Amino acid sequence: MFGVDIATLVTIAVALAAAGAMTGVLAGLFGIGGGAITVPILFEVFLRLGVAAEVAMPLAVGTSLAIIIPTSLQSARGHYARGAVDMAIVRAWAVPVLIGVTAGAYVARFAPAAVFQAVFVMVASVNATKLFFGRESWRVADDVPKGVTMQLYGLGTGMASALMGIGGGAISNLILTLHGRNIRQAVATSAAVGVIVSIPGALGFIWAGWGRTGLPPLSLGFVSGLAFILIVPTTLMTTPIGVRLAHSLPKRRLEVLFATFLTLVSLRFIAALLGLF
Repeated sequence: MFGVDIATLVTIAVALAAAGAMTGVLAGLFGIGGGAITVPILFEVFLRLGVAAEVAMPLAVGTSLAIIIPTSLQSARGHYARGAVDMAIVRAWAVPVLIGVTAGAYVARFAPAAVFQAVFVMVASVNATKLFFGRESWRVADDVPKGVTMQLYGLGTGMASALMGIGGGAISNLILTLHGRNIRQAVATSAAVGVIVSIPGALGFIWAGWGRTGLPPLSLGFVSGLAFILIVPTTLMTTPIGVRLAHSLPKRRLEVLFATFLTLVSLRFIAALLGLF
């Protein structure tokens, strides 16, 4: 099937389902869409299916954004019901985030795989450092900025998120906690930002990959329908678990594990950028 033996397809299906479960927990726990998990896994899966690297990377990013849509909606609704979402920030970021996502999708239509990998490495490395060594006392200001600076934060969050295939939580969490917001409010607000990122982002990557050759079967532009079908069900089942954990358990151990994962993924993409494998 698709030129790959059945045993390999079964292994891939199990890996995708497991990735979906991890994505759901992370979406609720850290306010992220789980793209930091799904993008590297999808990249490796698409390579095993014989997809060229220059197509596999944007395909992984676009598919991740599509998968994040139901995850972000469910996560945001859960946090909103608990009254933890700062809607003033969501409203302030809505337009600049949307512009940034649109710009990222446009870049995706022409950019080589190295651009996506480089952006992923830069943002993931910063977040891994913060997770490993950061303290809640670390901040650059006591409150979020106003005006142009806030708009630029939103623009950068939208564009980087689109190029990484994430819901923006990894970036907005960092921004909000460094500007005096407690981690629970940052997580909840980031979940809402993920909704603004994921829907236009997925549509943009469908457009960016429309008519592209070398895509696997059941793909709509740079979005794989097969991966979407396999990952989304387990994602939706486990997102509520992450939401409950975010409001009840200390997260230090999970933060360290997530930071370790981000570091390993960054090293993998650095190796790809250097042509090592």
